[in-house]
Amino acid sequence: MKILIAGGGIGGLAAALSLHQVGVGCTVFEQVGELRELGVGINTLPHAIKELAALGLLPALDRAGIRTRELVYANHIGQVVWRELRGTDAGFDAPQFSIHRGKLHTVLLDAVCGRLGADAVRTGSRLSSFVERDGRVIARFVQRDGAATIEVEGDALIGADGIHSAVRAAFYPAEGPPVWNGMMLWRGAADWPQYIDGRTMVIAGGMGRKFVFYPIHADPASPDTRLTNWAVMARISDGAGAPPRREDWNRTGDWSEIEPFMRNRFRLDFVDPLALIRASGVFYEYPMCDRDPLPRWSFGRVTLLGDAAHPMYPVGSNGASQAVLDARSLARWLTESASVVEAFAAYDAERRPVTAEIVLNNRKGGPERVIDVLEERAPDGFTDVDAVASYAEREAIVRGYASMAGFTREQVNRKL
Repeated sequence: MKILIAGGGIGGLAAALSLHQVGVGCTVFEQVGELRELGVGINTLPHAIKELAALGLLPALDRAGIRTRELVYANHIGQVVWRELRGTDAGFDAPQFSIHRGKLHTVLLDAVCGRLGADAVRTGSRLSSFVERDGRVIARFVQRDGAATIEVEGDALIGADGIHSAVRAAFYPAEGPPVWNGMMLWRGAADWPQYIDGRTMVIAGGMGRKFVFYPIHADPASPDTRLTNWAVMARISDGAGAPPRREDWNRTGDWSEIEPFMRNRFRLDFVDPLALIRASGVFYEYPMCDRDPLPRWSFGRVTLLGDAAHPMYPVGSNGASQAVLDARSLARWLTESASVVEAFAAYDAERRPVTAEIVLNNRKGGPERVIDVLEERAPDGFTDVDAVASYAEREAIVRGYASMAGFTREQVNRKL
């Protein structure tokens, strides 16, 4: 069996490794001409790390990232709303990782090339069309220089080609552009003095204006500093129209646009957000976009995966994590089903409802909604957090999201 994978991002590479592990051949086609370590930090949750560990990637992840120990939710003046241990520190079988997106991608890419061969990932190849014929899929890829189009045949096609997926557009041509909610997300990273233990993540503010802070890499030569990721989210529009610029994770941001949203807003005793942003030099912007959940992902021998299937707001640390879970589910169903078509249908039935719920919940703020509740009820701060929102109410928001998204300790530690 040979499967074609359109898209060489985290989801596409995780799919390649998972297919290879179960003895299914595949080739990854990526439209960019060169795969580089781009982007900034992301978090990957224990249920996804458990799957990456099953692929033998845990040592490489430990070298590249940081095992998150604690997550703190706070209001805009730094008062703690909720805090909890994470990963193995919270009793999970698998850690949670804070890691540079480019480093995670490199871990996956190195494993793919090492196990499947260097020619398993073909760059500079953009999917232009595909057709299913006589139990096969024929896909056409335009080469980056535009001088040639190649035709490749396989037993199936996986569309892991992102929020602007050509595979998704072929099945839903009238869907239109991604849906913008009027929020802009700016992100960057800088070497910064270690906070507490160097493994703590803080999310402060609320969905209207939020600041995120967490370390993503420790250099042994600089034990008192960490490469520290930050993110700022702020509403710049009512979301009625299109974002000011097309969605691109690698589009550089503008200081003059982010500075007004930060000045005099956050008063945090552990960091001056504006100083951290300045120290980053280049940083990036991304409009908060997603797409409505689909009624169907799999069509015969073709299916969707990752952001092509379920692009979601980057809250709750679920984007990359869900792509990994997609990949593992798909590979498993291929081993348990009588045909590719049956496997793709079973994968669709298992993964689509779960991710649809996450997409819709993330629009409401996901677990970070716990901060919104406090900001709405006590916009100037509080003297007793329990008097504003009880422990039970706050726990229901945070733990309810974890249960819905499948990463409670009981769910992750459950034996398959």
